[in-house]
Amino acid sequence: MDVKVKICGITSVADAEAAVEAGADALGFMFYEGSPRRISVETAQAIERQLPPFIIRVGVFADPAPEDVFSAMHQSGLNLLQFHGRETPEFCRQFGMMTMKAFRIRDAESLREIPNYQTDAFLLDSYVAGKAGGTGETFNWELAVEAGQFGKPIFLAGGLTPENVADAVRTVRPFAVDVSSGVEQSPGKKDPKKMRDFIAAVRAA
Repeated sequence: MDVKVKICGITSVADAEAAVEAGADALGFMFYEGSPRRISVETAQAIERQLPPFIIRVGVFADPAPEDVFSAMHQSGLNLLQFHGRETPEFCRQFGMMTMKAFRIRDAESLREIPNYQTDAFLLDSYVAGKAGGTGETFNWELAVEAGQFGKPIFLAGGLTPENVADAVRTVRPFAVDVSSGVEQSPGKKDPKKMRDFIAAVRAA
């Protein structure tokens, strides 16, 4: 099965259309304070209306209030929720929609809490102190291989670029790869060529 590609941190219709044209399977919208790629629910809604129906729309949250998640769900046409903070297993289960919990991987100890979550998928990102994601740092991909034992689809993130993603795919064989800063001109502004090169590298691997 082909590895899926999620382009995260989409902030404009132009970048969304370029990502779709490049072959992305899913787009991520950042709804949490502190992200340089954060957008409003209204902006996400305007982008979502321009997307073809087969694109997965992912809302990315970090320690949100439940009512904010429900509001984004209903206004932005989301079909996957990604939780990137300290959300509990119970919190993630309350929304009646596909969910994915992100884990910041520092060492083997970082894998211990993963089995406590009954989300539909797990996203593995790099641990960088004080940052929830989008850091451009990689982690030990062998730990992502170990996470496959938990029986859920793995989204591999953390420092992926057009230059290293083929190695990541061959090493981990994830369900999907997730990229943000690795295909940008600047935080929140995607580079169409980098997105095309990234997705071509995934498909070739």
